Amino acid sequence: MSKLLQRLSDPSRSGVYRARQEKDILEATHGARLDVVGVEAKENLFDGLSRALAFPDWFGRNWDALEDVLGDLSWRKGDGHVVVFRTYPSGEDFGILVDVLRTTAEYWSGRGKPFFAVFLDPAKKLALPDLYRER
Repeated sequence: MSKLLQRLSDPSRSGVYRARQEKDILEATHGARLDVVGVEAKENLFDGLSRALAFPDWFGRNWDALEDVLGDLSWRKGDGHVVVFRTYPSGEDFGILVDVLRTTAEYWSGRGKPFFAVFLDPAKKLALPDLYRER
């Protein structure tokens, strides 16, 4: 098992991170029992997340509803969840999104299930910890 897969499988390491590229995450998790989903959420965050994660019809497309739905995920398969944000909002919406994702990661970690939100950030401009040390 690669070090990256070990990290992504460890509920105690759950959280919000940045990475330069998606390829390493996909390679590390190939064949693993993790639910890995790519999200395009720059234009419409709630719709992008809803499409990527196949949110149920009751999802209300607001911050409270997002926290509720991410705390459920019963319709998703896998021993844990890795949400890779290929695109994402900026400004205040980005800050709120990170807060919701951190709360979600703490929730799932407390239940022994890994949850990782990873923002693709090739230029390393986001004030988030690196998911892994790149080669």
